[in-house]
Amino acid sequence: MVFPVAQGYQVPQATESAMQADFPANFPIVKDLVLVGGGHAHALVMRMWAMKPLSGVRLTLINPDPAAPYTGMLPGLIAGHYTRDEIMIDLVRLARFAGARLILDRVTGLDRETRRLHLADRPPLGYDLCSIDIGITSDLPDLPGFTQYAHAAKPLGDFATQWQAFVARTLPAPQVTVIGAGVGGVELALACKHRLPGAKVTLLEQGPTALPGLGRGARNALLAHLARADITLLTDAKPTAITPDAVTLTNGTQLQSDFTLSVVGSRPHAWLGETGLSLHNGFLTVSDSLQTSDPAIFAAGDCAHLGFAPRPKAGVYAVRAAPILLHNLRAALLEQPLKAFKPQRDYLKLISTGHKAAVADKWGLPLDGAWLWRWKDRIDRKFMAKFASYPPMHQPLPNPAIPGLRDLIDDKPLCGGCGAKLGASDLATALVALPKPQRAEVISGPGDDAAILRVPGGVQVITTDHLRSLTNDPRLMARIAAVHALGDIWAMGAAPQIALAQITLPRLSPEKAATMLAEIMAEAAEVFRTAGADIVGGHTAIGPELTIGFTVTGLAQRAITKSGAKPGDRLILTKPIGSGTIMAAEMAMAQIPGLILGEAVAVALHQMSQPNGPVAAILAPHAHAMTDVTGFGLAGHLLEILDASNTAALLHSDAIPTLPGALALAAAGQASSLAPANRAATIGRITGPETALKALLYDPQTAGGLLAAVPPDIAETLLSSIPGAVLIGEITAGPPRITLAD
Repeated sequence: MVFPVAQGYQVPQATESAMQADFPANFPIVKDLVLVGGGHAHALVMRMWAMKPLSGVRLTLINPDPAAPYTGMLPGLIAGHYTRDEIMIDLVRLARFAGARLILDRVTGLDRETRRLHLADRPPLGYDLCSIDIGITSDLPDLPGFTQYAHAAKPLGDFATQWQAFVARTLPAPQVTVIGAGVGGVELALACKHRLPGAKVTLLEQGPTALPGLGRGARNALLAHLARADITLLTDAKPTAITPDAVTLTNGTQLQSDFTLSVVGSRPHAWLGETGLSLHNGFLTVSDSLQTSDPAIFAAGDCAHLGFAPRPKAGVYAVRAAPILLHNLRAALLEQPLKAFKPQRDYLKLISTGHKAAVADKWGLPLDGAWLWRWKDRIDRKFMAKFASYPPMHQPLPNPAIPGLRDLIDDKPLCGGCGAKLGASDLATALVALPKPQRAEVISGPGDDAAILRVPGGVQVITTDHLRSLTNDPRLMARIAAVHALGDIWAMGAAPQIALAQITLPRLSPEKAATMLAEIMAEAAEVFRTAGADIVGGHTAIGPELTIGFTVTGLAQRAITKSGAKPGDRLILTKPIGSGTIMAAEMAMAQIPGLILGEAVAVALHQMSQPNGPVAAILAPHAHAMTDVTGFGLAGHLLEILDASNTAALLHSDAIPTLPGALALAAAGQASSLAPANRAATIGRITGPETALKALLYDPQTAGGLLAAVPPDIAETLLSSIPGAVLIGEITAGPPRITLAD
């Protein structure tokens, strides 16, 4: 937990010219550089990579969480000096800035022969060059009860979340036990006591002396801080069991404990031991080039052992190693000479003391006082500022530029997913001259979710949907695109039948193209197979960016259309809205105080990947009208029902569910590039206060939920059968319009 003071280290500042240097070119992807773990070294590597990307290389970051805590500020968060968003490096925003693919998963192993990484929740991922920065863990799996009832200080992000949940319980006299009286344990014990002054905090050291290895002066200063804070320090105290409310020691003593925290040791992640790489006590041994025993695998941070110059586990070495790691990764890809990392022998330890003060230790010279906290705080905030704001990435206008071009080049990036659709008014204008279907089997064509054809025993519905990629992860994009395309089939109450794929791949080497296509088709096939459909063919092309689409058919005895809604019907919405706004903010790398954008993006992507099939099966037998909420937003798609049914609707603003972060982003002015067209198409047809929620009514949704008008007498029964579904309003009599009530 000691703050890594990076004296003399500076991340170069990005310039707009640097960001634009590679922008116009569309070079094929030839090599995959995969970063495993979002530690400090990798975060800095990505920050610097963005300023000078290497053409032909696809950068990928794999991390289980969308944000990573900055070690130096964690004790300040526990003490209550920082908010959570102030200490978290938003890996989603960072990945967007670096042009990287971010995969939110956990690596569980690697196959060096095939150069494939094994993941917890998805198939293996290939690499040409790999770097590992996954930190360490401080859990005690062999201690009975620890896994069920205690908390490990590392991974830091999990601990921060668990601590905040504990504080929110507001126990009258909480009891906290910290296992491990090293620097990290003392620092966190003091932070816990400052945050909860009424708590009884006990610090356990299984050896005879607390703070071993620290200079005598700094050690004495910290022991004095423990005494002043009334923290009980027990030495020669080894726990033997953990229960929900107690810690048992070897001498039989039972300590009451509402929150038990382990800060002992530096345990490596178990899967490293199965890689066949050279290890030192389970950690990856690296040379001065930061290469492991496999030249295609590098490592940095606490998971690495500097075999050429052993050093203690401290973030300062990861920070200092970042420029060398970046240089050597680039050099390895370019087949150029590598540089040597030369870590300093000692470093300044700044150890916070709970309140806004700190103890410093270097070369055995202790310092103590509030001024050290202020110094530490300035350095901390300076480091985090590197990940707060990023220079814009604009495509410059040509010179000369023809008249009208500037008017169409907006600072707002063109959205992906359903946010890239043509606006409803422009679409209607384009289709107005389309001739009416002539074939007898065509029941309906343009205007509903899918065309309806007569077939023996019922009807067949057919639809097509294509999405411009909204994520750099093609496998995830394939899942979302498949779920999205099936939405129209489910909305009409049909059972999916067959699908044809239409895929435009970005420029890649032939090997990479084949791999990407295989990943896309495998993921899509799994979605369609689960839905009861088969992919029977398709078409591929090469283009400037990834686009995935599917033409899908379905069978039903009768098709549910938009025209059957009746006054009195209740309106059920099955997914929260706001995904378009969140993904637009992600493309713009927006920063909103109090919000970790990456976490909002992760929730939105997860929702988009959830099929509507099980929900449709419950609603279809009862719905008078149903549609899926996609590109035209909740307002636009509800108005389609109202126009077709010649009815009006009342919506209850406090009942409309929104994705986490969506309201804050809308209030800050973030919106999809399609939102203005959606708003324009509803002018004069929606009444209600101009709020952030109203703005989200125009937000395009990719793979959004179902909107169903159901009889009032069964609405509550249906809701109880559909997790997450919400009753948002009712159908009323009158001309087609929407009233948004407070």
